Amino acid sequence: MADFYDTGIIGGGPAGYSAALHLAQNGKKVILFEKENIGGVCLNKGCIPTKAIMHVSELYKEMKNCENLGISAAEIKLDYNKVKERKNKIIETLRKGIELALKNSKVTVIKENAQILSKTEIKAGEEIFNCREIICAEGSSPKAIPNIEFDHKFILSSDDILELETLPQSVLIIGSGAIGTEWARIFANFGVETTVIEIAPNLLPLADTEVSKRLERIFKSNKIKYFTSTGIKEIKNKQVTLTNDEVLNPEIILLATGRKPNTKTKIEGVEYIGDTAGEIQLAHYAIKQAIELSDNIPFRKDLTPSVVYGSPEIAWIGKREQDLEGSEYKKSLTLVSSLGKAHCDNQTDGFIKILAQNDKILGAHIVSKEASALIQQITIAMQNDISASKLKEVCFAHPTYSEGIFEGLFKL
Repeated sequence: MADFYDTGIIGGGPAGYSAALHLAQNGKKVILFEKENIGGVCLNKGCIPTKAIMHVSELYKEMKNCENLGISAAEIKLDYNKVKERKNKIIETLRKGIELALKNSKVTVIKENAQILSKTEIKAGEEIFNCREIICAEGSSPKAIPNIEFDHKFILSSDDILELETLPQSVLIIGSGAIGTEWARIFANFGVETTVIEIAPNLLPLADTEVSKRLERIFKSNKIKYFTSTGIKEIKNKQVTLTNDEVLNPEIILLATGRKPNTKTKIEGVEYIGDTAGEIQLAHYAIKQAIELSDNIPFRKDLTPSVVYGSPEIAWIGKREQDLEGSEYKKSLTLVSSLGKAHCDNQTDGFIKILAQNDKILGAHIVSKEASALIQQITIAMQNDISASKLKEVCFAHPTYSEGIFEGLFKL
């Protein structure tokens, strides 16, 4: 029989390692089980590697189109193997940092598949570990759709796409959520012929419809072909027939239709957090769940910001305009092209949209460079019930993209 622990945690992703670190800091004796690599999907197969490749793709595109900036580059070459090497090095560096933090916090880490036997017992290998409490943060896996399964050669998951040895000549992406949209941008930046299909009426269906319409414009300007309200009729001999009878012959397919929780059955008395809880599948949401559990610091789950990366970034918080149909509300829309910093950066596409009612900010939707940072300003205001009038009292630096928020407040 193994030692007794205050807390046993299954899963070393953002939810699991955050809970482990915070509980250990609070004086708990913690054991963490991770069968693969510390860092979970976000670090190893999702957020971090995708953004690492995204950065290179954007730099590559910018360098190929920099003559209007006064830079003449005779020959730009892409070595995708080095792109992958850099991506893997970033993952390794960050993973080592988390592992060191766990070690310094005296968290016991067991690299084995773990099974929950009861609300106080975990089995790993041949040992049974007794724990006063158990937290399950087993994460999620790429989700297939009916009649279309991953073969990991032609039909790829978001895990598979990170391991490509070479870039394809053409790609079909099924789904225009965050994963599909980001990879469409990456491939297009690298010059890959890219097509996206979406079963919903709009691209990025969880976003505000005005954001979706702007994304259509961005796709067109980047030569990304897309079809909405469209599905797959048939895939045969690598030929794809869409429900609109369009026939495509992509080199590969990326099936980007979401993720499914890894936990199939739940045991009463066990806490489930992160993707496996089946709620919002975002790393920052998982981290906040862990901190709420470990430190008893609550958070507004309805104020979890969403971000889609690329150029320009897309971010939103709170109510969408379609959610407010039938009610009285005010809307401000500030074009990014009105901002001096945007012109300096050659990044003038997009807008900052704020929705309010009776001086209370209800939501914001941003398409802009630095949207991922800008959305936090609105999130903090909403979380703390800071009115639009009160926010006007804040001095916003110039020249910045934040001025778009400031200007927008005076249009409400």
